[in-house]
Amino acid sequence: MKHIFIVLFSSFFFFSCNTKKEELGEQKTENSASSEEFEMYEMSEMAALMEQMYVDNERLKDRIIKGDTIGKFPQHFTKIHEAVLTDDTDKDAFFKEQASKFIIAQELIYKDPKNAKEHFNNGINACIECHKVKCGGPIPRIKKLYIN
Repeated sequence: MKHIFIVLFSSFFFFSCNTKKEELGEQKTENSASSEEFEMYEMSEMAALMEQMYVDNERLKDRIIKGDTIGKFPQHFTKIHEAVLTDDTDKDAFFKEQASKFIIAQELIYKDPKNAKEHFNNGINACIECHKVKCGGPIPRIKKLYIN
């Protein structure tokens, strides 16, 4: 009786393992087919510009904090008015107003370096106000730019 139990248990174990292998093989085939349909995400012009502006502002923040020279206003920031958005319907009067506020604040950093921290934070405020309405995802990241 003991031998029969061992044989049955061993058979059950052996067949259950084979079933798992077959299921895994089927999953690999299904996953292989779906990976061929994978498409790479491509940033819009505006998303790429905003990424660049973020990096530029991280560097600017460090210079302001350290009291280093500010340098020159990055002219590519003005492309915010013409860059293509992911959804063109987002480029409305509100967006244009916030973009102008951002550019004005950024330019003031370079024109009035004595108040660079205030102007810098005003530029960050313009970003956040726009993102509250248009695309909230980046807000926590943008808030990290504030100079306390």
